[in-house]
Amino acid sequence: MLFRSDAHPLLAALAGPMAPEEWRGSLPIPYHIGPGPAKVHLKVEFNWDIKPVYDVIAKIPGSAAPDEWIVRGNHHDAWVNGAEDPVSGQVALLEEARALGELVKQGWKPRRTIIYCAWDGEEPMLLGSTEWAEMHADELQAHAAVYINTDGNDRGLLNMGGSHSLEQFINGVARDIEDPETKMSVWKREQLSRIAKAKTVEDRQELRQRADLRINALGSGTDFTAYLDHLGIATLDLGYEGEDEQGIYHSIYDDFYWYTHFSDTEFVYGRALAQTVGTSVMRLADSEVLPFDFVDFADTVDTYRKDLEKLLATKQDEIRERNQELEEGVFKATLDPRRPTVAPVKEEVPPHLNFAPLENAVESLTRSAKHYQQALAAKQASLGDEIFAGKLGAVNHELIASERRLTNAEGLPRRSWYKHLLYAPGVYAGYGVKTIPGVREGIEQKRYAEADAEIVRVAKALQDEAAVISAAARALDGAGR
Repeated sequence: MLFRSDAHPLLAALAGPMAPEEWRGSLPIPYHIGPGPAKVHLKVEFNWDIKPVYDVIAKIPGSAAPDEWIVRGNHHDAWVNGAEDPVSGQVALLEEARALGELVKQGWKPRRTIIYCAWDGEEPMLLGSTEWAEMHADELQAHAAVYINTDGNDRGLLNMGGSHSLEQFINGVARDIEDPETKMSVWKREQLSRIAKAKTVEDRQELRQRADLRINALGSGTDFTAYLDHLGIATLDLGYEGEDEQGIYHSIYDDFYWYTHFSDTEFVYGRALAQTVGTSVMRLADSEVLPFDFVDFADTVDTYRKDLEKLLATKQDEIRERNQELEEGVFKATLDPRRPTVAPVKEEVPPHLNFAPLENAVESLTRSAKHYQQALAAKQASLGDEIFAGKLGAVNHELIASERRLTNAEGLPRRSWYKHLLYAPGVYAGYGVKTIPGVREGIEQKRYAEADAEIVRVAKALQDEAAVISAAARALDGAGR
């Protein structure tokens, strides 16, 4: 950790151009960006001891569809005391497991197999969950329908993230969970909170009129990473947050005292998390048709497409304007001669990219999504019918495969382990997500030929996705005849 007393001599030794104003701190020195005449010898020490990590795995075998798995996980290791991260999420998982165990004792048998996982080694590098996922990759890709993750849990609003094919499903769960303090549903509280924070009329209108709240796309930073980004398993990441006193992340202060005095002091949001995820697990495990919906998914993918087109147009406009200002001498005229800065270099305006394949693929996806929605609605009355139930295997097989179709075996450019073409952590964004990352980062990093090629790859994946959804719809159309 670099303290103020350490930073002062290091920053004072830098020479070169003045730093932009927004880069300057509060030390009583002029801020330069370097290089400088001083040299620093830095000694770094690490502990490279090899230690075992321990995952704890429990399974409730399914009755009717044991080869379809619902996987639920939270990590149990912590940097220091870990009351908020991860124990607050782990105790919710344990409560869910206890409750399901009581139901099993009373004779309940889930339709699908449920697997509960307590991961070790999350903090160093997602070790426990990733090693288990890689070791069981073939089984998981064959059988895992959904992975549900939690991590820390606090007091406040329900944060919903995950695969957008599960957006309608988790909105339905959220409507049925009561917020422990306001007594309204956690869905309604989240909707009204988003309306209060919305910045445009259009955003508020959508929040009031769209049937489902949009859920966040996922990047990385916790144990869902291997399941979504690497294996292409439909994923949810859930937790309550936003109204506690933070500042304790990964520190010695993340302890029981802090949690019981400043966060979920009476553990009511821990109970709400167990209710939210436990309800999700049971509904996923017991539904005859997996509760995937692709209308919300297609709508969201179309917003990503529009975002990419806007990103490219914005970059084109910015570079045209900057080049013109360079030609006009704007930078030379406005710099402070006593504190000179370096003007940007002239750049080529980004070329046109052909978004037509992506637009066509989204149109196919939208048609397939509507077809599936209509086919499922037409068969709702048949659910529970013995003849119909016997033909659901083909439908669920296609649904499980749907997220896999959004991956590519070659992976993303320069990081082949990340195989999902719609969701990935940004190369330079830490945990933050980049949607349609191959195209987006191609534009951001000025790899325009690469972005053009990635458009084709993503469009092919979306066309394959549309074909799987159509196959599921046809299987529904033919079921029960």
